[in-house]
Amino acid sequence: MNNTHALTTTTFDLPGYRVVKNLGVVRGIIVRSRSIVGNFGASIQSIFGGNISIYTTLCEQARGDAFRLMLTHAGEVGANAVIGMRYDATEISPGITEVLCYGTAVFVEPAAMGNSSPGSVNA
Repeated sequence: MNNTHALTTTTFDLPGYRVVKNLGVVRGIIVRSRSIVGNFGASIQSIFGGNISIYTTLCEQARGDAFRLMLTHAGEVGANAVIGMRYDATEISPGITEVLCYGTAVFVEPAAMGNSSPGSVNA
């Protein structure tokens, strides 16, 4: 499975495709913290208010890494799509956060006209 978004969705169907095999839950987990220098920079930014770009960047990187790990896991089980994708985050300790990306790995094929509806399971 390649690292694209094309066949990954938060919904439980992919318009134009039908699920032919459900391969189970897949996940990507990353645990991140900001360095002392990064925390100092964020503290300076927080004085002025608004977006704290140092933390925004950290969060985006963590979500991206978790997403890519989930896609890798999906590829390892033979999936070509992930449906019902979600993110979750938990603070493990002050300044250390786990980001989890998970979904249902499936194998899909283009839906033929007149056959079963997109998203139907024929496994």
